[in-house]
Amino acid sequence: MSLVIVGSMAFDTIETPWERKEKIIGGSCTYCSLAASYFTRPGIVAVVGEDFPPDVIAFLKKRRVDLKGLQIVPGGKTFHWQGRYGTDPNQRETIRTDLNVFESFRPEIPASYRKADILFLANIDPDLQDSVLRQVKKPRLTAMDTIGLWIQSKPEALMRILRRVDIYFGNDEEIRMLTDERNLIKAGKMIQAMGPRLVIIKKGEHGALVLGPDFLFGLPALPTEKVTDPTGAGDSFAGGFLGYLDKTGGFSKRDIRRAAVYGSVMASFTIEGFGIDRYRTLKPAEVAARFQEFKTLVSF
Repeated sequence: MSLVIVGSMAFDTIETPWERKEKIIGGSCTYCSLAASYFTRPGIVAVVGEDFPPDVIAFLKKRRVDLKGLQIVPGGKTFHWQGRYGTDPNQRETIRTDLNVFESFRPEIPASYRKADILFLANIDPDLQDSVLRQVKKPRLTAMDTIGLWIQSKPEALMRILRRVDIYFGNDEEIRMLTDERNLIKAGKMIQAMGPRLVIIKKGEHGALVLGPDFLFGLPALPTEKVTDPTGAGDSFAGGFLGYLDKTGGFSKRDIRRAAVYGSVMASFTIEGFGIDRYRTLKPAEVAARFQEFKTLVSF
């Protein structure tokens, strides 16, 4: 099996009520690939500037992330996002977005990636997602994410992509924006009717819902007293989910349920530190132990 992730690598400036961090490492591709690396060896397609730290690239290689699809633009500046969280970690405000090299990003899929078994289209422009789909050769599983910007500005292009994917990842706000339906179960079924067989609804501290063709699975987030930085939790969920499926090669109901738990496991680690800090020390044994914590949490 093989997993390819197409998305962003970035600098993030994060403000919380307690702390501010300048230009830490972020981006959907970064979080997703690191989470997936605990299960499989993911390949990434992304772009950074010459200012991107070499030690981070070395760390990704150490974590078994394949970087053949990473473009480094000489003299370029890496995408930069700045956001502010309030006391409610589920709500954030975008302060600044500097696209930099990401503005002219045109994903080029390496030949060795084009026969990937699982393809994840992270929250990039749907026209770029379409470009990627044209370059690959019938993955066994195609998944996508998106953000409110594309839902509002490119709805027709987004709908075309939805018709061509197997899994849609979205948070509760995005699900409601897409469907104009407040009830999440109804909204999820409406999105299934648009194309995806599976709809994963991420609800932050309230966990996640998985809607399949003939089943519904829900799980809580791991209860925690402190959330350091919620950025990247959703991308980490996708990485854990798809990384586990890539490892097992199975797509049964049981596989999907376990994948969702592993997605929540990886998200729970991400929020413990700023940026990707937690992944610098995270051991596979900790991932296995937290999976057991989730099993204990939901058993009765």
